[in-house]
Amino acid sequence: MSAAVQALRGKRAVLLDALGTLVELVPPAPALVRALERRLGLAVTERDAERAIGAEIAYYRGHLDEGRDAASLAELRRRCARVMGEALVGGAGSSELEEEALTAALMESLRFRAYPDAPAALSALRERGLRLVVVSNWDVSLPEVLERVGLRPALDAVVTSAAVGARKPAPEIFQAGLRAAGVAAAEALHVGDGPEEDLAGARAAGIDALLIARHRAGGRPATAAAIASLAELAGQV
Repeated sequence: MSAAVQALRGKRAVLLDALGTLVELVPPAPALVRALERRLGLAVTERDAERAIGAEIAYYRGHLDEGRDAASLAELRRRCARVMGEALVGGAGSSELEEEALTAALMESLRFRAYPDAPAALSALRERGLRLVVVSNWDVSLPEVLERVGLRPALDAVVTSAAVGARKPAPEIFQAGLRAAGVAAAEALHVGDGPEEDLAGARAAGIDALLIARHRAGGRPATAAAIASLAELAGQV
């Protein structure tokens, strides 16, 4: 029996991070180039698009908890698009770009996909009777994202930092995940790709945790408290 499977002994629930654990962002630059040309008649290089998306992502990460409901999420997306537009025009401001079209181009370029191992692993864990709850630093749109990639039906609940008002590694968001799962901390295992946010954060909340290190060079993660894929957790490798 693998160490990952042993980590599930006595557990009634698995808490899971989203980005880097269940889903990944499809490289957005090519789609953004096409969307800007079609919606704004703006010709940019893929490198320009990558730089602009990088600025937008950095801004979003700092403000994602402000997307608490439909109205605040729409405003957050407009601000993100404005930051992206400013990066596209060299910091001169994005007033020359139509904000609505710029926001639409941004949203069109942001697409997520489930990791190939995620559906089967979630199914296997559910078959064992485990409750599955996503605990993620994300705005309130995360349930829709998970629905689009086909993972939402396999999950019992989705807890976001925007809804809770606290982001990992704060204990409050892990506690919200435990409440959603209906279990005590000792009965849960958390899996995520962030050494501080997920591994340290969960442990500080009294929850056993595993780090998922999908893209580590050379294959195996460097720590015994880590797995390379969700298939390991489900005992499929």
